[in-house]
Amino acid sequence: MDAKAQEKIGKLQLFEQQLQQFAMQKQQFQTQLFEIESAITESEKTEKAYKIVGNLMVLSDKATLKKDLEQKKEIINLRIKNIEKQEKNIQENAKKLQEEVLGKMETKQ
Repeated sequence: MDAKAQEKIGKLQLFEQQLQQFAMQKQQFQTQLFEIESAITESEKTEKAYKIVGNLMVLSDKATLKKDLEQKKEIINLRIKNIEKQEKNIQENAKKLQEEVLGKMETKQ
């Protein structure tokens, strides 16, 4: 294999590592999103709401708490969408590069 093919294979491996990192980040954000949605649901079922501040649980206004949770939910949704866009771009680039490498390998045979 020539140096250019080796370089492209190295790039493909780098793309794979990046996709794995994005998958882990996305999973973390989805877990946070699930926790926030659960907190919103539970806060609607109770009369009093508490917010964790450091190591303390502090009585909080339900409306303010819900607003904060909704904002966090929106931010996490945006982060997930951003990760998905980056994943898509990397997948497209990896596919093009893979086709190039495979094309060159087939012409050499």
